[in-house]
Amino acid sequence: MTMLQQTSRTFFIPISRLEQGLKEAVGAAYLCMRAIDEIEDHEQIPDHLKTELLYGVHDTIKASPSVSDGIKNLLAPHKDILPAVSLRLPEWMQLCPSSIMETVNHYTAKMSKLMADWVGKKWTIRTEEDLDGYTYSVAGLVGEMLSDLWMWYDKTDSDREKAVAFGRGLQAVNILRNRKEDLERGVDFFPDGWGMKEMLAYTRRNLKLADEYTKELKKGPAKDFCKIPLALAHATVKIISIGGNKLTRDMVLKIVNKM
Repeated sequence: MTMLQQTSRTFFIPISRLEQGLKEAVGAAYLCMRAIDEIEDHEQIPDHLKTELLYGVHDTIKASPSVSDGIKNLLAPHKDILPAVSLRLPEWMQLCPSSIMETVNHYTAKMSKLMADWVGKKWTIRTEEDLDGYTYSVAGLVGEMLSDLWMWYDKTDSDREKAVAFGRGLQAVNILRNRKEDLERGVDFFPDGWGMKEMLAYTRRNLKLADEYTKELKKGPAKDFCKIPLALAHATVKIISIGGNKLTRDMVLKIVNKM
């Protein structure tokens, strides 16, 4: 929970509110995803090393009889540059309840490979189809994984296409919010010819599907979880659409306290 609090203002609160068992599964899954995301986004790691590590995570999970030791051996030589959340990936994998561990490992491996592919492409996005591909790779997959976790925990059924939109919409908000920083590091997630108007429309379209996804969930921990990041995403879009950038801590607390 300490690492969650350090790495995510958006997800720490809804994860901390989950029931025992589901909390460990979603928390471990989030930290696994964050671990590889920090490798993909790291500004000081050269692209060739990013792809080596990300493909290495994928290959180790798929092939190693001892996933934990394999990941540890892969990452340990780079302990001076990798953040703690990445170096501790074996711990996050072991925290996951055994009955759902294979599922979380599957999504971690798949996302790691897709992230490596995007590093190899230098995050080149020309069309909306490219954008859909990228947002699926780094966030839509999370929506799919969450659907599996809801079903595992209490048989909560969900629309998987809308689950992808849930993740995709949240990632689109991040793209809007981080626009300046991304351009400064030479990465442009906006398709050719797109400005803020088009990206806002893309974001709102996916968030509308995310609203439907959440509304259709049965009453319970899954619905309670999804409502918080979705409400924060909508509020952030409103701020950005009038020239702002992000929610203040007070705004976040005010929104969360209404949930």
